[in-house]
Amino acid sequence: MSFLQTSFFAFLMKKSYQSLEDNPTYNMKQVIYCSLTSKIFSLCLVLLLSFSTSLIAQEGDPVNGKSLFNSNCAACHKLDKPMTGPALRNVEARLADEQGLDRAWISAWIRNSSSLIKSGDAYAVKIYNEYNQTAMTAFPQLSDQDISDMLAYTAAPVPEPVVAPVPVGGAVQEGGVSNDLILGALALLFALLAIALVLVNRTLNRFAEAKDIKVVAEQEKRTPLWKAFAQNQFLVLVTAIVFLLASGYFVYGYFMQVGVDQGYEPVQPIHYSHRIHAGDNGIDCKYCHSSARVSKTSGIPSLNVCMNCHKSISEVAPETLAEGMDEYSVDYNGEIQKLYDAVGWDGTGYTGESKPVKWIRIHNLPDFAYFNHSQHVEVGGIECQTCHGPVEEMEIMYQHAPLTMGWCINCHRETNVKVKDNDYYTKIHEELSKKYGVDQLTVAQMGGLECGKCHY
Repeated sequence: MSFLQTSFFAFLMKKSYQSLEDNPTYNMKQVIYCSLTSKIFSLCLVLLLSFSTSLIAQEGDPVNGKSLFNSNCAACHKLDKPMTGPALRNVEARLADEQGLDRAWISAWIRNSSSLIKSGDAYAVKIYNEYNQTAMTAFPQLSDQDISDMLAYTAAPVPEPVVAPVPVGGAVQEGGVSNDLILGALALLFALLAIALVLVNRTLNRFAEAKDIKVVAEQEKRTPLWKAFAQNQFLVLVTAIVFLLASGYFVYGYFMQVGVDQGYEPVQPIHYSHRIHAGDNGIDCKYCHSSARVSKTSGIPSLNVCMNCHKSISEVAPETLAEGMDEYSVDYNGEIQKLYDAVGWDGTGYTGESKPVKWIRIHNLPDFAYFNHSQHVEVGGIECQTCHGPVEEMEIMYQHAPLTMGWCINCHRETNVKVKDNDYYTKIHEELSKKYGVDQLTVAQMGGLECGKCHY
């Protein structure tokens, strides 16, 4: 477009605008339009500020932030509940709105909170006093990007809870057909079959009457079966012998099971899943049952051992919670709360109001039988699963082995003693290997079948 055309176009626009200004109707519309425009502009500004506030911490990587949060912050903080420290969900936006604090303040607090407190910062002192003057660990090694990532993780929305699908109308098989539907169909089939048999019986009776056929009501009299059996002395003698032998067998089996609690699976006051702790999380058995290394008994772990982890873990993952409700009808979060009630933990500290937990003993040997855990676990190197079964797969703990005298003796006869790099057995192994002429020695060959070893 040339300069002349541009000038002419500007002249026409100016004239048009002036003619509109001389119109009073236009002036009124202009005022209304300007007022409406200003309101829309103000609303857009407010929305923009709100949106920008929610995006303050979004430039970071929430995935890396979660990893950093779990390794550095999760011991004292949760996202949605206060713990040793405050809840951190949307912490940057909340501090900006409520306290007027920016990311520079948050970075200074994370890297050295003590310095901020000593400087007299009002909010730093308030938080310090509010949480029992517990000093926060300094993290000077975290970069600006690390802090941005963690803040992005804390600004992420709360995930939707995972709800396990509940079948309607009873349990559903893999094919998708309800068990109630199958049972109903079978019941209807049997009902129709019974009706058909009644109708057939009536039809046959009517047919017999029409043909003048007499239906014999009683069969020809004959000797009853029981009377014929009683008259045969040989059958009576054989039956009596079989009955006595079978009775002796069952009576012997019954008395041999007295005191044998294999399969015993009591319901404990607090549900504890060995499958999750020893299986999924790979916690060593001797971390909780530490006395098994040095004592006769493995001991019942104190609740303080549980709280070493559960000070920080008050909830399980949504997938684990759904699995527990669906497959085992157990609310894992509710069981953790039972632990907190027992030790008197309110989420931030101990209240001093504790309650004893009445655990139910599962494995219980007679008083006259001596068994030493440390001898087997520490000296013998026997795995816990040898006696207690696949504990890492048990949702509810039960007695796996019969723990009878015969079971223990068979183990002593079949198990070779681990003598390699074991100074405990060096001398006795040299003497017994010469005596028996073998390199490997079983527990029985080392005196494991002597009565005094287990009964004293």
